[in-house]
This record gives sequence, structure tokens and C-alpha cells, in this order.
Amino acid sequence: MAHPTLFEVDVPIHDTTGMHGLHVFTGQATSRSEALTRAHLAYDAALAAQRAGLKNPGRQEGGWGARGVRDGWELDWAAATAGPWTNPFSWTSKRSYEL
Repeated sequence: MAHPTLFEVDVPIHDTTGMHGLHVFTGQATSRSEALTRAHLAYDAALAAQRAGLKNPGRQEGGWGARGVRDGWELDWAAATAGPWTNPFSWTSKRSYEL
């Protein structure tokens, strides 16, 4: 069995006014496909709770969760990407800026 790794899932988002961006999810998974599935499940749980007038369910198994769910925003799951998460502020990461 594969050891869980911290993944990042980036999902393009847009609203009805033409604004767009990314919704970023992070959590543990053993593969890219599992990361995509877990991010989608976390989002679906948060959206269902919001629509039912309930509190956001918070983090799910593996640390996956969705905060900041807003009406009118659509996530493009078909265009979502997943990969191992890297801390952009780690001393081992390449930096494109100076502090």
C-alpha cells in the first residue's frame, strides 16, 4: 500500500460576472486521482451543508476540506489538476522573488 503524501488540487473557478480564479484544496492522498476525488468530496460536502443551512463540515479524512464556498461560483472539475504539494516558502524551494 502506498504511503499518503500531501497533495494540492487546483480547480479553476468562475462566476456569472466573468470573474475567475482557482480554488485550492490540500490534503493527504496516495495518488493524483485519489487527491482529485477527495477534494471533490470535500467540496460537495461543504456545498450540501451550505445549501441546507448547516455549518461547514470542516476537515474530512486526510485533512481535506472546503472553506469559502460562495453562491454563484462554478468549479471546473474537468480542468482540475493535482500534484504533490510544495511549500512555496520552504528554504528548499526555488524562489522567483527576494524577501
